[in-house]
Amino acid sequence: MTKVRPAAAASASLWEREREVAAIAEAVETLCADRSSSGHLLVLRGEAGFGKTALLAETRRIAESRGCAVWSARGGETLRSVPFNVVRQLLQPALLSLHPEEAREYLGDWYDIAGPALGILEPGEGHADPQGVCDGLVAAVTRLARRDYPLVLLIDDAHWADQETLRWLVAFVERLDELSVLVVVARRPGEVKGDAARHLDAIGLAAGRAVTSLSALTPPAVAGLTRATLGPHADAAFCREVWAVTDGNPYETVELLAKVRDSELEASESSAGELRALNRAARGGGLVDRLEKLGVDATKFAMAAAILGADISVDQAALLAGLGRDDAARCAELLRNARILTGSVPGAVPAGDGDLEFVHPLIASAVYDSIPGGLRTAMHGIAAQVVTDAGKGLAAASRHLLQVHAEGDEELVEQLREAAREHLAVGAPDAARRCLERALSEPPAPEVHAHVLYELGCATLLTAPARTIEHLRTALGMPGLDGPERVDAVYRLSQALLHNDQLEEAVRTVEAEAARHAPGPARLRLQAVQFMWEGVHAGEATTPRRSERLAELAATCTGRDNAERALLILRGFDAMTHGENAEEVAEFCDRALVNGGLAPGLGWTDQEWGIELLMMLASSYAYTDRLDRADALFNEALRAYTSAGWSGGHLALAHAYLGLGLRRRGRLKEAEESLRESLRVAERVGRGLPLYWSATCNLIDTLLARGHVAEAWETAEQYGFAPPYPSTIVLPDPRSVRGRLLLAVGRTKDGINELEAAEKAAAVRGHLNPVMVPWAVELARALATEDPARANRLVSEARRQAERFGTDTAIGEALRCAAALETGQRAVRLAQQAVTFLESSPCQYEHAAARVEYGLLSRSVTELGRGLSLARSCGADGLVDQAQQALRGMGAPQVGLVPGQTRR
Repeated sequence: MTKVRPAAAASASLWEREREVAAIAEAVETLCADRSSSGHLLVLRGEAGFGKTALLAETRRIAESRGCAVWSARGGETLRSVPFNVVRQLLQPALLSLHPEEAREYLGDWYDIAGPALGILEPGEGHADPQGVCDGLVAAVTRLARRDYPLVLLIDDAHWADQETLRWLVAFVERLDELSVLVVVARRPGEVKGDAARHLDAIGLAAGRAVTSLSALTPPAVAGLTRATLGPHADAAFCREVWAVTDGNPYETVELLAKVRDSELEASESSAGELRALNRAARGGGLVDRLEKLGVDATKFAMAAAILGADISVDQAALLAGLGRDDAARCAELLRNARILTGSVPGAVPAGDGDLEFVHPLIASAVYDSIPGGLRTAMHGIAAQVVTDAGKGLAAASRHLLQVHAEGDEELVEQLREAAREHLAVGAPDAARRCLERALSEPPAPEVHAHVLYELGCATLLTAPARTIEHLRTALGMPGLDGPERVDAVYRLSQALLHNDQLEEAVRTVEAEAARHAPGPARLRLQAVQFMWEGVHAGEATTPRRSERLAELAATCTGRDNAERALLILRGFDAMTHGENAEEVAEFCDRALVNGGLAPGLGWTDQEWGIELLMMLASSYAYTDRLDRADALFNEALRAYTSAGWSGGHLALAHAYLGLGLRRRGRLKEAEESLRESLRVAERVGRGLPLYWSATCNLIDTLLARGHVAEAWETAEQYGFAPPYPSTIVLPDPRSVRGRLLLAVGRTKDGINELEAAEKAAAVRGHLNPVMVPWAVELARALATEDPARANRLVSEARRQAERFGTDTAIGEALRCAAALETGQRAVRLAQQAVTFLESSPCQYEHAAARVEYGLLSRSVTELGRGLSLARSCGADGLVDQAQQALRGMGAPQVGLVPGQTRR
């Protein structure tokens, strides 16, 4: 037998990979050369056996020779259902090197959010926000990467990575421009579909031209590899047959040549005919035959290892295979010698006590597929017990529980329900869904069935509202859900209908359930929910006399419990939208508070009522000039969602409404920043949702206030700010904002049409608050020339509504509009009155606009200077330009200064 030279054996899988190795070496060199350089992503695509793992091993060798830290992880075919499996593997070297207090210090605020997903912290109660956990993992890796520079991350078999890891990886590679780290991802083409395929495509898109598609070896390369392995005497015909038998697959070529070497087959044309039989023995059924020749115990041990899939320890495989410790150790050694099992990847730290893995995924798949179906199912059941007994929890055991035969086992149903709760607590709702769907197929006992459906509906609420509707409707139609849990299920169902754009049905569902209950807390809560969904509906009122009925019900409320507090908030919001007296609106809202704050159970992260109710409360304060209360609530929401790791729709809305509050106060630059962040988060959640409209509408409104008309138009075009509008109300009124935008860009006729549509929509809903729905003053200004009589009627009605509402802002804005329609001293007097009211208003932009307009009408340098100063403090660049131009026209010696001021 020809001896193999060590160098040749080590590089066998890298034949014809010089270009790829050079690219890897260059990327490592770039990483090490400059700590401030941008990160780099390489993607290796290739069929099974094409040498992806070998290239990753070479990347490790090159990186470590340059002093880099290297973290690695690998997906597994049977492990795709294990959430955070791959990212946990990746971070273990860093995490295990840290003391718990060090880990907390490095991860900072993200420790409590990402810690449970990483397995370094026990999860809390309730559901973790998946987007928040993803953001926490991005932050965790980012901070650890900066500590361990230069760092190389290797991810093998990414096509088998779990969904949670892929979602994290997509988010992380988007940050590489600001982080010096090298990421190398290896994957097979195809293999996956759905969200996993979408995530992998996004990673490939991020890599751009750094995606390398590996090809099979050419005949000359196979000939060179054959002679390097077996010796130079291997003849050409033999080498050609090696290539023909393996199709140039590098892994199969290496394995076949190892078999040739082990069998001492002569490398000549006369023995080339035996290569096909040898190749069959190295793969698929031949591999299983070879395994069986090692003995029954070794076969059972290999099967146990294939079932475990990861963290393969001799002790756990022995328990699963029914072997003693010594026999299991002997089998492990036999399988190592037979090139079936090997030690873990160099440098990788096992998640548990596992120290074994299969030499190649193809071998693992072949062994797993060889296990008879009934035996495989039984072994998964035993594996679940082994994993649980090892203290790894039911979430870790759940991938085995999913494979167990359905037999109506009540204990299995409870295990799967508990596993689902554990998955939800770490931010893995898809894993929870799989557990609960499997529990349903058991099936559960009749008295439990509805509860499982309810839990499944809660698990899918944010990710699949249509499926949630189906589950919850079925649950509510079965016996078992009673008392508060049934009321909560109805509320969740109505939420899902709302998210699925079935608001009308959401209202009807809650209304029907309320009718089933006698007067009391449950009925009161359901009535409040019905009024809440009707309150956010942008179409016609869904029930007759809604406002009157709400007023009657709220009149009996003292705020003694959260249902009564909710009704008071809803009454205040309804009164605000209808333009009732602002003092009374604020009184309703104040009565819903406890010692000036939110009542226990009614906080931003409490699940019983949801975000909509509190946004109504804060908005009512914002539009009644109680901006201090509104600001406190908006900031409290942002803090609550940030600290809880809620990085999805809730955070987007918090930023949007904080931006609304800042815009109302006249802090336009800060408002724009908050609204852009809201839009960034909303983009991740999905376009077309109400939260997306809130972010876009408020941003455009703020840009118009700043005088950035072109940018406002570009934003509207980019984010689809145009009809059709959402079925839920958006603040401020999107039709009014779009009408003002169209007027600003010179599309006067279209702007008037849009404002008239706003007029009709407001009339249908009775939305008469002239500040929240400011179509009237905008339309009056637009019609001032072509239809002055109608313009005057509009402004007269706007003044009447503003005086009814009674806030300084509403009255001042109506007076500003009235002044714009007048001439001479009457215009000056009206403008002066507008300044008087807006000077007392907390809305500084409107005050600045009124000052500038009064200065223009009165030709007062003093008033223009004051207006200019206010406009600058607001960030209202358009007003600044207008005031400066007027002052220059008046010959003011120092533009923009109030007389008596000096430049600094």
